[in-house]
Amino acid sequence: MNRRPEWLDNAVFYEIYPQSFCDSNGDGIGDIPGIISKLDYIAELGCTALWLNPCFDSPFGDAGYDVADYCKVAPRYGTNDDLVRLFNEAHKRGMHVLLDLVPGHTSWKHPWFLESMKAGRNEYTDRYVWTDSIWEEPTGYGSLRGISDRDGSCAVNFFTHQPALNYGYYKPERPWQQSMDSEGALATRNAMKDVMRFWLSKGCDGFRVDMAGSLVKNDEDGKGTIKLWQDIRGFLDAEYPEAAMVSEWGEPDKSLQGGFHMDFLLHFGPSHYNDLFRYGEPFFEGRGDCSEFVRKYVESSEKSGHKGLICIPSGNHDMDRLAKWVHGDRLKIAFAFLLSMPGAPFIYYGDEIGMRYVEGLTSVEGGYGRTGSRSPMQWDDGANAGFSTADADKLYIPLDPDSDRPNARAQSADPHSLRSEVKKLISVRMTEKPLQSLGAIDFVHAEKNGYPLAYIRSSENECILVVLNPSENEASFAFDGNAAETLYSLGAVQLADGKVTAAPCSTAFIRLA
Repeated sequence: MNRRPEWLDNAVFYEIYPQSFCDSNGDGIGDIPGIISKLDYIAELGCTALWLNPCFDSPFGDAGYDVADYCKVAPRYGTNDDLVRLFNEAHKRGMHVLLDLVPGHTSWKHPWFLESMKAGRNEYTDRYVWTDSIWEEPTGYGSLRGISDRDGSCAVNFFTHQPALNYGYYKPERPWQQSMDSEGALATRNAMKDVMRFWLSKGCDGFRVDMAGSLVKNDEDGKGTIKLWQDIRGFLDAEYPEAAMVSEWGEPDKSLQGGFHMDFLLHFGPSHYNDLFRYGEPFFEGRGDCSEFVRKYVESSEKSGHKGLICIPSGNHDMDRLAKWVHGDRLKIAFAFLLSMPGAPFIYYGDEIGMRYVEGLTSVEGGYGRTGSRSPMQWDDGANAGFSTADADKLYIPLDPDSDRPNARAQSADPHSLRSEVKKLISVRMTEKPLQSLGAIDFVHAEKNGYPLAYIRSSENECILVVLNPSENEASFAFDGNAAETLYSLGAVQLADGKVTAAPCSTAFIRLA
């Protein structure tokens, strides 16, 4: 197993979408000085680390996930010096910062791609995935065609304006499909190492890696991509052993083998994450089923050899807001789950106050249906919710228009608010080692279409029983154990006479004797 930075053992992350967090200069767009001004808020909540969505120079066809310069902060956010200052100010508060690395594609305006489009061969000809003929498209991918003198079609990873970088094909089948050890594929890999060196040398603490499992093509089992990331892990271990790496992969048995310290459970893929929080009948809204999630979670843990961390986010910039699907005190129970599971939890900005998904918004910067989850942070009940001094029509994305929208100032002052409950839960997690990232987990009740969900977190000789009942009915199960102390509770949960009984909409963390 690769070395894991010790600070991950009890890390709680806060994800920031820079353009929507805090606008310091009144242009309607959030920026890095704005983030710096709110670090104390994040630290007071109890979070120990940040994940910043892309803040690099970009034409912003996909909110910054179409990078035009990996080593330059987008001017609308500030300067490279501002980002270094953010690293330093976070470190002063005992916090770490992960940047969002987008290694799979660039913007079509990136200098690498502009050179790659040229008909004559040059250093960047093989930096991207090109066919040999304009009449042939890369199977399984969209493509850019007819935009240059170069004869060929270029594969794209997501939107049409995001050409796919060349890391090679695991099983080349066409003459134009280069191997993983081809000169072009290795040059791309080395270029991405240089990007990582650049920011790590300036104080960055690691990276969340976008679409980490997609780099090598014709790689159905992920073997080639695993090998690629093992090589990058070797480079990091040699030069930056404290750099933390979390993957957007959603298959921990592959990503952790590749050398990542952490892997996200995603709203797509095989994890059954949505069974809990979103779509249809979510378990934490008191209507759904958690059994398939538990089955898959245990399977993934076992397949990964219990190495590395499986991280569960409250949401992110690509998902509907949690509060769209889970409501009232059930949001508190959902956070009790997030903050009592193994791995490092991730809180998406504003989820701690129950920010809502804003319906009916026109797409902004490629957001489409995701735009409603990217609205400005609601700091207070003043103009523009304290996000910006700009005119309302100049804001990056319109605010939640409801007059009763939650805000951070009011919830910070209210001991019964969602934010206060999240703060309390983080504090309990930080105090109790079994509840932290590395504590073992044993599910003791997770019946199909049944309640409650219950598991034991343990570390050394300490054991904590977690019971979660978001349903509208009392729920119980037989349990052979004795309670020593209730560490946290919402509603009534009892452990007595060989039985756990949980009142409707209740949760508790119980230290076992």
